[in-house]
Amino acid sequence: MSKLLAAGFAALALTGLACGPATASPETDALYNSAQRHFTDGDDAAGRADLRALIAADPNDGQALALQAIWSHYAGDVPAVTDAMNRLNAVDPALAAGTANVFNAICAAVGTLPNPLPALVGPQTGIVVLGYGLLPDGALRPELVDRLQAAFLQALAAPFSPVVVTGGNPQNGVTEAEAMRAWLVGHGLPAARVSAENRAGSTVQNALYSTRLLRDLGASSAVVVTSPNHIRRAVADFIVAGTAVVGAMTSLDQLVSQIIPPVRSNQRGIYLDSTRTFQLPTAR
Repeated sequence: MSKLLAAGFAALALTGLACGPATASPETDALYNSAQRHFTDGDDAAGRADLRALIAADPNDGQALALQAIWSHYAGDVPAVTDAMNRLNAVDPALAAGTANVFNAICAAVGTLPNPLPALVGPQTGIVVLGYGLLPDGALRPELVDRLQAAFLQALAAPFSPVVVTGGNPQNGVTEAEAMRAWLVGHGLPAARVSAENRAGSTVQNALYSTRLLRDLGASSAVVVTSPNHIRRAVADFIVAGTAVVGAMTSLDQLVSQIIPPVRSNQRGIYLDSTRTFQLPTAR
């Protein structure tokens, strides 16, 4: 977890917010929007081509340079990464530092192993449990119960850590976070210890909203708890959002199948999520 910790604290030193372009025009905005649509749709080559055209028209567009660096990193195009980062450092050093932190977060996340064992942490480390879609009547799905059981063990191992449950997406008038909080309190955790973040509708929002709540609770780091097939994307998002991740605990379901780190082609979702968590706009 040393790489996770280092990357997380690096993120805390940054604003975590991507600044706007130095200049804008309908033509460059159209290219930017087209690139983002291509990345969303999985046509990364077309997205990078749009960005090259945009940067040729406006060499000082920081958002385009950051996107080009990130997706060139995914493509393994080292010269393109170097060129985009050199340009970005000249245009917006803070945005360049944030982009470099995205690389660190992705590398740390890919190297994360699903771990069913709780971490021994203190009160300045929160325990964040990520939600999963409820049944239509508001009941917990088995996968979410698995996450909560893991979180309960983590909470017992770290009795002074605040617990954050995060997830919106209400069913039958109940949000994921409310249902999760009720389960944990019903199994013996003090109600005052469990804070519910009820707005998040995605892993990106889980990370952004929980990071703010953790800071309000006085926690500067977190153990992230979710399913094995979700842990790497979650870790990347939390580091980019500014939370130092010192533990990544998972349920046992599908644990063995997720031990081997994903190959680059299977990391695409991590890269896409990271650009969203970094708050590079999807359209402008």
